[in-house]
Amino acid sequence: MSGKRVLLIVTGGIAAYKALELVRRLKERGIAVRCVLTRAARELVSPLALAALSGERVHEELFSLTEEAEMGHIRLSREADLVVVAPATADILAKMANGLADDLASAILLATDKPVLVAPAMNPRMWCHPATRRNLARLVEDGVEFVGPAEGDMACGETGPGRLVEPEVLVERILARLAPEPRPLAGLRALVTSGPTYEAIDPVRFIANRSSGRQGHAIAAALARAGAQVTLVSGPVAIPDPPGVRTVHVESARDMLRACEDALPVDIAVCAAAVADWRPESPADAKLKKEEGAPPPLLRLVENPDILARLARHPTARPRLVVGFAAETGDLEAAARAKRAKKGCDWILANDVSPGSRVFGGARNRILFLAGDEPAESWPEMPKEEVARRLVARIAAALGREAP
Repeated sequence: MSGKRVLLIVTGGIAAYKALELVRRLKERGIAVRCVLTRAARELVSPLALAALSGERVHEELFSLTEEAEMGHIRLSREADLVVVAPATADILAKMANGLADDLASAILLATDKPVLVAPAMNPRMWCHPATRRNLARLVEDGVEFVGPAEGDMACGETGPGRLVEPEVLVERILARLAPEPRPLAGLRALVTSGPTYEAIDPVRFIANRSSGRQGHAIAAALARAGAQVTLVSGPVAIPDPPGVRTVHVESARDMLRACEDALPVDIAVCAAAVADWRPESPADAKLKKEEGAPPPLLRLVENPDILARLARHPTARPRLVVGFAAETGDLEAAARAKRAKKGCDWILANDVSPGSRVFGGARNRILFLAGDEPAESWPEMPKEEVARRLVARIAAALGREAP
């Protein structure tokens, strides 16, 4: 990484203090870092501390006479190999999406011709607000790459999506952008399922689960970075579509199956979605009413189609490699082996979703990897992005497509 340069824009989120650790880790890898602080960020992190860690002057003002005599904001925007915004507040996302440039940070982002990586951090309600979602969609369409946010407890006392990803996750993504990953899967087609499914009870109620889609989306992104042409079939999630991936949005298990079959033929199928096992047999056309003294309605459930088994046993278009996930709460290995045999898939990645595990909806995962009759391989707890990277490397090796 010697000779690589990152321009780090720090905006005014509580997580601004994590920028210090990020700068330290990047410098350890030989990456030169220049920092830009917004006025709000200056209230939360010291310019002197950032300057000491980066070894470079920290830039703060758009109308600095010295810098603007040299068109400083243009120079800063063009001399980096990658522009990183971390933490990125709702305010800076709005400015980026709408082309505003009323301070140094936003002027740089409008003037840059370099790739931009954004790590959002904000209150969960701000992250989920329709205005933020619109801005996010526009930025993704413009080619801005996002990492996070993570989900968990916030400084404001609320819990939900909006935490800045940990520095090690952000460093991993920065390294991947500065030294693009080999593309061993170029020329191959991949299908990934992700997220939960919603099974309607009536027009307003449904059966679902706690899946966030983070693991499936990370796998789709990693496959795309490795050169595969990826179709992601996603249930309802609150995270952005991964860049470089064709995403098909669905709700029910039957919708997901149809979308998967429409995507065939593919070389690789990774079924990471938490598909509902059952659905109400006859969803009501109108909202079911609660009436005084009346018993609650009885829901008759019927089995949903088994997408993993359908793909693994497809009569004419079975993928060369079919990978499933097993979310379990008991004997993990026994359940995973039974599931692999029943479904007919090649590999199973099992994870423990017992209460307190925080796998569903969380940023990290712990995997038990099973391939055929080989001994189970236990992967340590790691960010879901790292699980995806490791899985894709294993896929490339299995298909004889290792990078030189």
